[in-house]
Amino acid sequence: MRNARNAIGIKDRHTDATPLGGAAPLGPLPPPGPHARSRLDRGVTVVELHGTVDLNVVPDIRVHTDAASAYRGSRVVVDLRPVEFLDCSGLGVLCRTRRRVIEREGRLALVCVRPWHLRILRAAGLGPHFEVLTTVEEAIRHTTTANGA
Repeated sequence: MRNARNAIGIKDRHTDATPLGGAAPLGPLPPPGPHARSRLDRGVTVVELHGTVDLNVVPDIRVHTDAASAYRGSRVVVDLRPVEFLDCSGLGVLCRTRRRVIEREGRLALVCVRPWHLRILRAAGLGPHFEVLTTVEEAIRHTTTANGA
């Protein structure tokens, strides 16, 4: 979509703000909240979600995921391990983050170990669309390698 927009002369404001190397955000990370915390680790933004991820907390979580996926070449890891409950609005945030990262030619990985969360991803048909790994370390390596291997 970004290429089509640029072909007709519409500038994508996110590609113009790319920092040197294209990975780390230019601005400060959002402050931690009860449901989301962000940190930088080797040029990758790790967004750790907590507790219940439902419609009530999506706006707070989206502040973190939008900041992490705002720049061309963003490398993002979303850590779902501390999440106790995840509903369809939480899946919506993950899909939005994935779309934003792909539009900006970045990389995204999920850290997910709870069988219930993995079943939700599969049941929604999202399993093939996300790189799901079991540790933050694996996810960081995945998002920083050229081929994801």
